[in-house]
Amino acid sequence: MDELIDIVTKEGTLTGVSCPKSEIHTKGHYHNTAHIWLYTKNGDILLAQRSFEKAICPGMWDVSVAGHVDAGESIEEAAIRETREELSLDLKQTDLDKIGVFECFQSYPFGITDNEFHHTYIAELQVPLEELKPQPGEVEALKLVDITTFKELLKNSGNNDHFVPSNRAYYETVLEAIINRQ
Repeated sequence: MDELIDIVTKEGTLTGVSCPKSEIHTKGHYHNTAHIWLYTKNGDILLAQRSFEKAICPGMWDVSVAGHVDAGESIEEAAIRETREELSLDLKQTDLDKIGVFECFQSYPFGITDNEFHHTYIAELQVPLEELKPQPGEVEALKLVDITTFKELLKNSGNNDHFVPSNRAYYETVLEAIINRQ
């Protein structure tokens, strides 16, 4: 079933109008997403490889968890739901540390327009990697990388097909927030 997504203004204010998820990107509506970056006490960062079935950036390594905020759902509720769906990991609202809202306005040649506000959280991963269960069709694989490796991958993101190159400033902000929590 096609879930409903709340449409927001270019400034991020709810409009009171919703539309099916199948239309949100084809019509270029502004909308909210929840991003959750998980890290360990040791400073490792959980990366998720986007499913090869995804239309946008298939196979690229990215945020631990990300998803659309359903109509009528709070950003925190979406963050908790998406983490459960994509990793079979239960978080509580108190586990989430919001580090900002990042605009991602991009168009792709195959008819998709991303006009998203990434409400971004960091949270400590308190279970072993082996306990996480990636959601088929969303997550291809998971891995933990240390901060040095993350920096190196980011530095070479323009030519290593690892991170989405256009998101470099976003990744740097996330990395700085995680380092500051250590």
